[in-house]
Amino acid sequence: MQKITMIYWRDGEFWLGKLLEHPEIMTQGETLEELEENLKDAFRLIVLDEVPEEYQTKEIVA
Repeated sequence: MQKITMIYWRDGEFWLGKLLEHPEIMTQGETLEELEENLKDAFRLIVLDEVPEEYQTKEIVA
């Protein structure tokens, strides 16, 4: 499981948010809980697309 940072704000009746580590991932929700779930789903779809359930991670320096 990977930790990601949610940046969020209120805009009218919706909460908008993006991910600090992946600012290209942005979505909205009627509640903060819905926004958080939508961001998690978008992250999984975009970043982990086509990655098998069993995978390994390693930090590298770029």
